[in-house]
Amino acid sequence: MFHVYKSYDAAVSALTDITLKIDKGEFVFITGASGAGKTTLLRLMFCIERPTQGQIIIAGKNVSRFTHRDIPALRRKIGFVFQDFKLLNNKTVFDNIAITLRVTGMGNRDINKRALKVLSYVGLQHRANFKPLTLSGGEQQRAAIARALAKEPAILLADEPTGNLDPERAMDTINLFNEINARGTTVVVATHDRFLIDKFNKRTIILDKGKIVG
Repeated sequence: MFHVYKSYDAAVSALTDITLKIDKGEFVFITGASGAGKTTLLRLMFCIERPTQGQIIIAGKNVSRFTHRDIPALRRKIGFVFQDFKLLNNKTVFDNIAITLRVTGMGNRDINKRALKVLSYVGLQHRANFKPLTLSGGEQQRAAIARALAKEPAILLADEPTGNLDPERAMDTINLFNEINARGTTVVVATHDRFLIDKFNKRTIILDKGKIVG
């Protein structure tokens, strides 16, 4: 990002003059108090939001110049774990993952294989045919992670992925992200959990009122 600003109106500036570089294969924490701009930063990386000003380069492409037609191809390379999971409650865990693969044009045989692979990886293969609301909070989080991983993304973004978890499950989640990162995926995690940040000792970007302060 080069001198990125994001404003929602003249009175609300979410991000101010953000310049940062995250290298391929890095694991980075983004932290700051509630309202510091963490979620907005991730939404810009996933092209849910557009910057008011500035340039964003992802994998060599200037996404600030993208049209709506260009965005789906980029998102196939990025997994996003949302703070509120965004699982479809009327679908099984398996179907939540299959849907994200079906829109890429993948065939049913490959979808079945990939979905079961990622569910096994996060330890949820035995819950494949359950609906999200029958799962615990930790299991829903792992289902959301499995869905994000199903596309085998080059970049994984996670917005407060441990906010609804107890300390043990939070540790398990960051350990899982560590494993994903060790396989070559770039991982960016927004969190306010200082214990996890100190425990895992990764590069940390600190936001305060929309500005990088450390």
